Amino acid sequence: MNTKFQKCLQKGLIKPFSSGKILVKKELKNAKLDLSSAKKSFIEKNYKWATIQLYYSMFHSARSLLYANNYREKSHACLIEAIRNFYTQKGEIGFWLIEALQKARILREEADYHGEFTREQAQELLKNARDFLSKAEDLLKKK
Repeated sequence: MNTKFQKCLQKGLIKPFSSGKILVKKELKNAKLDLSSAKKSFIEKNYKWATIQLYYSMFHSARSLLYANNYREKSHACLIEAIRNFYTQKGEIGFWLIEALQKARILREEADYHGEFTREQAQELLKNARDFLSKAEDLLKKK
């Protein structure tokens, strides 16, 4: 168990959640909806909104993985640490994909709170969100 994840548990930012497995499909559905909406936003050249939607697609994909372990997050940063703990340390999700999720979180904050976004960043997020969703679906088929 990594130390950042342990701190999240100690602070109550990651908690056991007995209803988690029941909500996995709902989270995947939300991830797909956000990805679909983001594609439309990207085509319409609304890169700010696409960036935000793409992060949330990745967020819901990650949340589905966390729920599959019967945990719930109270922090976006701790969600990332939980995925790192449950999946990356076991070699099920590559380090690059966790870094992509972390970068998506930062880009979403920059777009949402500071109005800073680019077409290139949104395009990269589009690929990463697709990859993350695909990886989550593959892993959840095994559970």
